[in-house]
Amino acid sequence: MSELQELRKKALNLSVSDRLLLLKAIADSLNRELRPRPQLPPEFLDKFRGIGKTDNPPPTDAEVEAMLEERLVEKYLK
Repeated sequence: MSELQELRKKALNLSVSDRLLLLKAIADSLNRELRPRPQLPPEFLDKFRGIGKTDNPPPTDAEVEAMLEERLVEKYLK
């Protein structure tokens, strides 16, 4: 009996929850192999960290609420 047939036989004897876990592990493994993530250049994170940095203080809760209200008015009433 081939190794694949033995594995299949063992897998079919597992509980439903264990088979689902095995299926997820296999799918995750295939996903990693078939869709490898591109390598980012080393300086990428350093550049990305400063993208949202400003000299201004963060908005207050009231200012954020007003901005959201303005956006909703623009989106639905204009």
